[in-house]
Amino acid sequence: MNGSSLPRMPRINKILIGIISSAVIALIMAPEIYAEPPANTEFKYQIGQHYPLVLSQTSAIATEQLPHSALVWKTHTIKNGESLAVAFDSVGLGSGLLHKIITTSNKTKKLTSLRPGDNLNFGFDDTGKLMELHQPLTNLETLVVKRNSNNNDFTAAITKQQIETQTNYAQATIDSSFWSAADKAGLTANQIMEIAALFGWDIDFALDIRTGDKFEVLFEQHYLDGNPIDHGNILAATFTNMGQTFTAVRHQNGKYYDKDGQAMRKAFLRSPINFRYVSSNFNPRRLHPVTKQVKAHRGTDYVAPVGTPIWAAGDGVVTESSYNQFNGNYVFIRHNGNYVTKYLHMTKRMVKSGQRIKQGQTIGTLGGTGRVTGPHLHYEFLVNGQHQNPRTVDLPQAYSLSGSTQTAFKQQAGNKLGLVKNYSHLLAKNGILLPQS
Repeated sequence: MNGSSLPRMPRINKILIGIISSAVIALIMAPEIYAEPPANTEFKYQIGQHYPLVLSQTSAIATEQLPHSALVWKTHTIKNGESLAVAFDSVGLGSGLLHKIITTSNKTKKLTSLRPGDNLNFGFDDTGKLMELHQPLTNLETLVVKRNSNNNDFTAAITKQQIETQTNYAQATIDSSFWSAADKAGLTANQIMEIAALFGWDIDFALDIRTGDKFEVLFEQHYLDGNPIDHGNILAATFTNMGQTFTAVRHQNGKYYDKDGQAMRKAFLRSPINFRYVSSNFNPRRLHPVTKQVKAHRGTDYVAPVGTPIWAAGDGVVTESSYNQFNGNYVFIRHNGNYVTKYLHMTKRMVKSGQRIKQGQTIGTLGGTGRVTGPHLHYEFLVNGQHQNPRTVDLPQAYSLSGSTQTAFKQQAGNKLGLVKNYSHLLAKNGILLPQS
């Protein structure tokens, strides 16, 4: 009978026989893994049955794991009125051990000033002996107390988790208000206030902001374990207001300068109060609201709630702090030899004549004393004895960079502002990257 006359074997049977043959060959070729069957034992493999594989002694020893040596941890949360002694007692520790840990170093003395909500993490070995005590101090710092190898003494250290700092970017065009635009751009309240403070010397954020104004910010973003936790310093920012662009770049000294190294911080605040609106601007031909006669209004009237703090516009010396029927409670401050600022109609004065004060220091509160039609601050700015419009006068610069320091800074500023421009181009080409409102 030739091969062609043999009955054809079904394909599925061929596949099963191939699988079984492979298993048998594997058993023969791998004596290190599969144990040899006892002599004179005949194995008959059946399709669909499971067969045990006996591991060799050599293999079992090789895969044996080392004993698990992790500590057993217990956490105690301090409640109202609880002391460290109560916390130790709750986890089965005595006063002797408590005293030894507290007196380990100055660091462990922090344990005596626990507050409700603080956590203490106790780590025990398999015999129940305290090996470690952890107290989280902040989101980043933890007090770690460890038992020494002699099993009697302890050491203490404050560990700090590593923060990763990356550069981030935000930008927006204003369509209603600066705050709203900055919030939609993903900036925090602190960042928004910082930007306003940076450019507040040149831009009046209460009166000068217009639809179409825009800003860009390059800032530090902090990450912990790959998750964003907070924002760091603003590195560079630009603000375009009514067609004019202002820049601010952070120097290594922590201060901000424009791209040429000129100080962003001027010698005077543009507005010495957080006001709601201006009721009367500087006007040499104003009609007086009480006397109805034309009389020059040599300052700016800012309206705000009674009691709103009034700040010194710059460093200086109080030349007058007094009261009269026209000015009400008033304060005059001399700055350097050429500048004088005046603050009228206060409810309360908080400085005295001859007192030296700093820029931003509260000198009084807004009120309606003297000859007025309603509560407000009347603010005047004099240069060499001449009244100037406080809102438009050129404010003198504070300390600016010079020499080689200025040269180096201008190069660094160019690099940072170039990075701002690169981010801007990237976002313009990839709209998907823009913050979603």
